[in-house]
Amino acid sequence: MKEPGYRLNVGLIVANKNAEILICKRKGMESWQFPQGGIDFGENEFNAAQRELFEEVGIKSNSVKLVASLNEWLKYEIPKKSRRNTFMKKKFKGQKQKWFLFRTKEDIKISFDNDPDNEFDDFMWVPYWYPLSVIVSFKENVYRQALNKLKYSFCDEFNNV
Repeated sequence: MKEPGYRLNVGLIVANKNAEILICKRKGMESWQFPQGGIDFGENEFNAAQRELFEEVGIKSNSVKLVASLNEWLKYEIPKKSRRNTFMKKKFKGQKQKWFLFRTKEDIKISFDNDPDNEFDDFMWVPYWYPLSVIVSFKENVYRQALNKLKYSFCDEFNNV
């Protein structure tokens, strides 16, 4: 699981009842992404996913159901110019992610109030493949892999929407 130079992380794809998925805009940037976050010491991947859903976008674990997750880890490197100081101090060059697909059980309100890092300032519910057109280029390959590997579970969940 652990690999030198990579921070362990969870990637979260959240679908609503209309078969749209959630993407969020990085604060002060024109960059969009899925909610994601680090795995704390002693925490398993699923618990990290539930915690990050609440912290980053205010979604409580009882408001979603797990549709699917990937068995394998996907990773990407962050260009040196884009690495934050905390990454540099810990000698991380990228992130290694376990991906989860959730579906909301009810109408939910997205909130950024619980995020200690205050990462996002906007969100959109979009068609399944849309995120590939608005994310930063260094995450594109991982997003494409995650979306491709989870698409059958997504289609099954929404009866081949």
